[in-house]
Amino acid sequence: MSLLDDVNEPADLDRLTGDQLRLLATEIRAFLVDAVCRRGGHLGPNLGVVELTLALHRVFRSPRDRIIFDTGHQSYVHKLVTGRRDRFTGLRGRGGLSGYPRRAESPHDLVENSHASTALSYAEGLARAYALDRTERAVVAVIGDGALTGGLAWEALNNLATSPGRVVVVLNDNGRSYAPTVGGLADHLGGRHGGEAGPGLFESLGLSYLGPIDGHDVHQVEAALQKARAADQSVVVHCVTRKGYGHRPSETDEADRLHSVGVIDPLTGRPASTPGRTWTDALSDELVAIGASNPDVVAVSAAMLGPTGLAAFGERYPDRTVDVGIAEQHAVTSAAGLAFGGKHPVVAIYATFLNRAVDQVLLDVALHRLPVTLVLDRAGITGPDGPSHHGMWDLALLGAVPGLRVAAPRDETTLREELREAVAHQDGPTLLRFPKARVDDEIPALYRSGGVDVLRTATAAPVLLVAVGAMAASTLRAADLLAEAGVECTVVDPRWVRPVNAALTALADEHALVVTVEDGIRDGGVGSSVALALADAGVGAPVRALGLPTSFIPHGERAGLLAEHGLDPSGICAAVLHQISTLPAGLDPRDRSQSSLTALHG
Repeated sequence: MSLLDDVNEPADLDRLTGDQLRLLATEIRAFLVDAVCRRGGHLGPNLGVVELTLALHRVFRSPRDRIIFDTGHQSYVHKLVTGRRDRFTGLRGRGGLSGYPRRAESPHDLVENSHASTALSYAEGLARAYALDRTERAVVAVIGDGALTGGLAWEALNNLATSPGRVVVVLNDNGRSYAPTVGGLADHLGGRHGGEAGPGLFESLGLSYLGPIDGHDVHQVEAALQKARAADQSVVVHCVTRKGYGHRPSETDEADRLHSVGVIDPLTGRPASTPGRTWTDALSDELVAIGASNPDVVAVSAAMLGPTGLAAFGERYPDRTVDVGIAEQHAVTSAAGLAFGGKHPVVAIYATFLNRAVDQVLLDVALHRLPVTLVLDRAGITGPDGPSHHGMWDLALLGAVPGLRVAAPRDETTLREELREAVAHQDGPTLLRFPKARVDDEIPALYRSGGVDVLRTATAAPVLLVAVGAMAASTLRAADLLAEAGVECTVVDPRWVRPVNAALTALADEHALVVTVEDGIRDGGVGSSVALALADAGVGAPVRALGLPTSFIPHGERAGLLAEHGLDPSGICAAVLHQISTLPAGLDPRDRSQSSLTALHG
């Protein structure tokens, strides 16, 4: 029987000797490699925090003592130690174990944290609350050096020294986020590794500092944490670790130390199957091509050059590529500065992470009508990473930004075309959004009308289906199903979904019913904009907006979650038929004699 078999709660670690702890760490790594390679998930980050997590749970008494993991993808070992080993067989699957801390899973998970740089603020406020109540409960925040580049972390550090609460800040310094950590902070921490003496950054901010220590030595980490727990002020415990430690494919992967993987071969780290061409691949190739002819284009990333498709541009044009660290707000406002200087920045960010910089898009970029192009990767349902990573809020949040033009390509051809149009636009910001998925096969237009692509039409078709971006393929298949049910449809791709094109309004005026299909939330999404535009233009056709509910959708496969919310072909078909059944008498779209239009327009 392995030692891991006997670890069902943190207290089980107390009886283990030093040799047993080292053996347990080896068993945990073997378990993680097997489980994550089978299911996909965050491998490298968790292999690097095994000893650190064991020490945390030996010194602090979770859940009474609170342990908050910044960018919670590094919480797999924590989940093992707190009794969730058996659930790893369903890791990141629908109804299975989350890849991040999740309150519904365990009392040991306080914060459902998967966006970087937030843990210190959570911890400062929590410790302050305990101090006000004179409650003796330790608060620990585990944050990586990559996450420490984010501005919110520095706002928290500024307050920690004067806060009445005490926080133990465990700095997991592995020199990386996805890629190597950049900027002055990385240089400072590197100097600490080299033994630089004298007051350092954290001491200058009024915090105590312990380290650097070997984060893979349980005894060293445990001793430092005991000192930190006994201190009368907030303490930074600086642990130096290696991302992917103990698994050769992870340690030697130059891209991101196998940060996040699909199903892979545990011995080689290679994908078990050859992935298809993705939207990100298409963006990467076209941006490099644009860069060759436009020397003013500058690529900007928030610590994710590779995942957002900017790595190839960076290799070709290193002087025109900027990685600002995990700092989305700075990325957007810095891009505004680049635009003021005559450049055209292309800022590529996951859709969910741009939520953090909406104010910067609104008042730093749009207010000045600056030519900044935002590229939102992972828009819509992303799948296994769950509610904090679904990029489903962007169309609603950014719909209120004056002058922002939003494009949603339906395939690689339109992505390339719309990216070039965005970069050529000089009278304000533009945005391109696409999902985390294999790029759709080309969907040719029958013709283009005023900038709107008509994908399907029929004589006197009374229903207009408006497909937003990657929803085009499912919408076309739904039109086939509707035709079998006796309802002909026109299917269009607006290409630029905001602001609403007058050509789309004119097309809507020729139909008895308009149905929009998008993979963002319905409330405030493209459908809402279309309905308002039609009302303003005096077009009487009713609008039914199909999209996602305004709720936090759990993790699962993208296709399954879309189907669950009626955004697969059969769901779209059913929604249209239901909407038809609710129309007033005389407005039945099955009547192709145009009597429905005559009744509609009086």
